[in-house]
Amino acid sequence: MTATKSSTLKASLIGLITGSALTFLAYSILMPTDGTKNTNNNASSEKQPLYWVAPMDANYRRDKPGKSPMGMDLVAYYGGDGAGPDEGAGTIRISANVINNLGVRTVKAEVKTLHTQINTVGYVTYDEDRLVHIHPRVEGWIEKLYVKAIGDPVKKGQPLYNIYSPELVNAQEEYLLALDRKNSRLITAAENRLVALQLPKSIIRNLKKTRQVQQNIAFFAPQNGVVENLNIREGFFVKPGSTLMSIGDLSQVWVVAEVFERQANQVVQGTAVTMSLDYLPGKTWQGKIDYVYPILDPTTRTVKVRLRFNNENGEFKPNMFAQIIIHTSSDEKTLLIPKEALIRTGNQDRVVLALGEGNFKSVAVSVGRFDSENVEILSGLSAGEKIVSSAQFLLDSESSKTSDFKRMSHDPIPSTVWVDASIVSLMADHKMLTLAHDAIPAWDWPEMTMDFTALDSVDFSQLTAEMIIRVEIEKVSDSDYRIINIEKNGEKPVSNATVNGTVTSVMTDHRMVTIDREAIEKWGREPATVDFMVAESVDMSLFTVDAYLMFTFEIQGGEFIIVSAMAMKGEM
Repeated sequence: MTATKSSTLKASLIGLITGSALTFLAYSILMPTDGTKNTNNNASSEKQPLYWVAPMDANYRRDKPGKSPMGMDLVAYYGGDGAGPDEGAGTIRISANVINNLGVRTVKAEVKTLHTQINTVGYVTYDEDRLVHIHPRVEGWIEKLYVKAIGDPVKKGQPLYNIYSPELVNAQEEYLLALDRKNSRLITAAENRLVALQLPKSIIRNLKKTRQVQQNIAFFAPQNGVVENLNIREGFFVKPGSTLMSIGDLSQVWVVAEVFERQANQVVQGTAVTMSLDYLPGKTWQGKIDYVYPILDPTTRTVKVRLRFNNENGEFKPNMFAQIIIHTSSDEKTLLIPKEALIRTGNQDRVVLALGEGNFKSVAVSVGRFDSENVEILSGLSAGEKIVSSAQFLLDSESSKTSDFKRMSHDPIPSTVWVDASIVSLMADHKMLTLAHDAIPAWDWPEMTMDFTALDSVDFSQLTAEMIIRVEIEKVSDSDYRIINIEKNGEKPVSNATVNGTVTSVMTDHRMVTIDREAIEKWGREPATVDFMVAESVDMSLFTVDAYLMFTFEIQGGEFIIVSAMAMKGEM
């Protein structure tokens, strides 16, 4: 047998042994949990299997022993004994020896600081504050060019090009003429014109000294740097406004990086960053975010951030790629668990709760930010709860078969609540009343107006419209609620609401209007067309057809009374 075949056979045997071991560990969860053999001679007292399951396919179940589709013996499943803490559907129980065999480890959810970081890339570019563009202020011809290519280094004061310009020649002659006339005003005006045309001061001094007009004028570099772009050659005709070249100072550079839209709120000016370059492996630079751009790129859905780095040694070259780590740590504390404890699926994030006494359950959680080791839990866990951080996938697989992934509520929803309310209308003979009640947080109800029936034992004799009362409401079913007790609470101002609407009809003599009002959010009312009475204190002239108003109304004796109104400029 060749060495290659021998190696292949060894690998196959190792894989078979490993797979069998994992299968045994995983499906030992399905075996009896007491870890002992039944020595009772009475066969009727033995616990009977609930069903038999395939070792390699938990969905293949039979009601009697047999073979799996892969030819393996089915494994008996006896179920749990129900002992220990219970979190409802999906709670599983395994014995201590199985926990040890699986290597189950648990950790506590803890409130700590999340040390997050954003890994991204950037590129080196010129410091645009140190980028100078060279433009002529006269028409002329480039007679000589001293820089020949993009990237050529230049020194401050170095000649860049010579230009012949009739306008510069004429300006020099005017200056000489003013000097000959010895007219100080003309001399000043002529010299100012030369300065405005950017004639170098050295040439102006030489002109004054020699009284000789120069046909070709040399222009010089205003700073150190390199030629960033070059748009001219010798012999070119140029005009004012033409960009002849640009000179970038590389003693300091910008690095522009991008972060995703979801990360944009984590970066601010001054956030620490670490940068590395591929062409200098093992070396890093520390810096800070200098500027966060206020615009989101609509194509990449990213926000740009800018960094500054000194480049006195010339290590950074424009257009180089850089690896950027943005350290977004803050002092804010949040609930964290290790990343390895989180089970991520396509549409749900879960953890396996360690309930104690060998009980486990898979539950859904909502996650937030991540760092290199931890993940933020927004809901589904509380600080101090234990979760499984190793072998949780095996436990989750078994729990998920029946789990509802929900936590049992420790604060059940009450079947009755007390709330303050105002009587809108009532029908004592039928034991019915309409109430405008306050919000009921226990039932997640907002303020609203509802119809209720009451028990026969509830006394209606002292109740009147507009009265403020305190009522006890009982939930009979999801759609049926009734009043079981009433306490009179004295009279208070009735319920009111402010809303916008458009007048659709007016009956001035009866002080009645019909308004197409907008939604009333605090009562949970949709937009509707409603008839209103207008109080005597309100100017009736405000109400004309198609008028758009903001108005406040009260519920008085079952009527909707407008108590104030104000015209709006236009429909919102």
